[in-house]
Amino acid sequence: MVHEPLVTVETADFSVTYVLALDDDADSVEDVDAVIRARDGKGWTATFMTPRKIAEVMNHRSATGECAGGLYLRIPDLVIVREGGLDAMTRALVDLFGKYGMDTEVLPRFAHEDDEVD
Repeated sequence: MVHEPLVTVETADFSVTYVLALDDDADSVEDVDAVIRARDGKGWTATFMTPRKIAEVMNHRSATGECAGGLYLRIPDLVIVREGGLDAMTRALVDLFGKYGMDTEVLPRFAHEDDEVD
């Protein structure tokens, strides 16, 4: 399945751009990175994975010896979703920002171009 690797979804409060691999299906993808932008320019990153995909990655690392032989998986912006697909991931973000607000630090932030850098 050949498609555009960047898929942007607009919500009432933010836009989210998902970075798909060329063989990913937007309806079933289980491992995808995303960049979220609030209407005021604030931005966050997120990595979405299903439990099945997490197990697959950890099993692979166990076989390769990475991460102390697959002992752990560390992803600072990880959001675990029960099901795959961009719709489920977007719904998770809508709920997350609905609960914590658009000023949250619940996901890693990146600087807005107008932010001062020390």
